[in-house]
Amino acid sequence: MTGLTLYPLSGLPLVKPGDDLAELILAGMARASLVPAERDVLVVAQKIVSKAEGRFVDLATVRPSARAQTLALEVAKDPRLVEVILSESRRVVRSRPGVLIVEHRLGFVMANAGVDRSNVSPPGEGERVLLLPRDPDASATALRARLAAALGVEIAVVVNDSFGRPWRRGTVGVALGAAGLPALLDLRGKPDLHGRPLEVTVTGFADDIAAAASLVMGQAGEAIPAVLLRGLDWTAPAASAAEIVRVPDEDLFR
Repeated sequence: MTGLTLYPLSGLPLVKPGDDLAELILAGMARASLVPAERDVLVVAQKIVSKAEGRFVDLATVRPSARAQTLALEVAKDPRLVEVILSESRRVVRSRPGVLIVEHRLGFVMANAGVDRSNVSPPGEGERVLLLPRDPDASATALRARLAAALGVEIAVVVNDSFGRPWRRGTVGVALGAAGLPALLDLRGKPDLHGRPLEVTVTGFADDIAAAASLVMGQAGEAIPAVLLRGLDWTAPAASAAEIVRVPDEDLFR
């Protein structure tokens, strides 16, 4: 790799349920005079994928269970929100006032099961929250197929989100879904600078890409929900982001 270039796709309209995300992104590429090439990677924010898929829940329609009400008192959150979080979770991992860490039904260990209120609805449009895509890898695969058909080139797609980490402060971009690239790069057996074979090194390739794009996307009102990356290369076969999730037996923090 001689260099990595990131191209923001700004000016995309606010995404609504049922919107054709591929068409919106193609229009954004045209506005930016971007002509995608093989091995380019499109990173799209989870939020616009979820919005296009209609993954909204109106809290006014939620009736919290007894469990949600009890947990809401412990974590000082809206019982209706807690009910939605529980409905998206396999189990509660940690809880304390202001903090609710769960194992999402997709295997991610994350705050609030990814249920989000920020940048979801403008004031006056109710108390809607947004869930993660039902299957982020499938979302990435479908978007990639649509783009390939329109562009005539195979680009990779990563669906990214922001995660906290148990051993470091601050959120970073991670890959929830991936298509057309290896989510992990297994470097075990490859020589280091001194010829010594690496023994344990497996890099989170898709997460690295998601984190790089997050620097351009921002976290607040930047309104850049998609970024095209150019300059990457790989030889490993494509694998989904589901490969990144550490199995419980290997997880020392659960």
